Amino acid sequence: MTETRNILLCGVGGQGTVLASKLIAYAAMKQGLSVRTSETIGMAQRGGCVVSHVRIGREIDSPLVPRGSADLLLGFEPGEAVRCLPYLRADGTAIVSRRAVPPVTAALSGAAYDGDAMLAYLQKKAARLTVLESDDIAAACGSSRVLNIALLAAAAKADVLGITVEELKDAVRERLSPKFHALNLGAIDYVCR
Repeated sequence: MTETRNILLCGVGGQGTVLASKLIAYAAMKQGLSVRTSETIGMAQRGGCVVSHVRIGREIDSPLVPRGSADLLLGFEPGEAVRCLPYLRADGTAIVSRRAVPPVTAALSGAAYDGDAMLAYLQKKAARLTVLESDDIAAACGSSRVLNIALLAAAAKADVLGITVEELKDAVRERLSPKFHALNLGAIDYVCR
């Protein structure tokens, strides 16, 4: 790898965004690459926005992905993906979960929130968009807690993560508690079937 790979992960608290960024970083470091990460966590609790920056390469000065330079945007939630879209390169790839999680502000104010409208906006604006049927994956795996691993698997399968499916599986085995291996490896197999 001669250039820096910039990955932005965005979602809401409790979706596993930070864990996903740590798994990417671990797998990249095993390849001998330098990695810088940073998180911004809104409201510091479940439901607040979470953005993780991951930069992979040989020499990286800053952990923050500059606007307009993300090679990959992993959207754990459609509205958060729209909010972070300015970070995606013009020819970048966005992989986004279909499942909408209304923001806390909408829930408190009673304002409407339409995840499908967010996805329609992304379809117009993103050069390459994959929408992950996260409810189907959760039903097949028996848990909605696999969304983070499913998004990583989709990116690895599409060859836009810089990490192979096998490297992702190794990271799961080496970094997660054994009691979570079957569930998460099953999610990878389901997405990559």
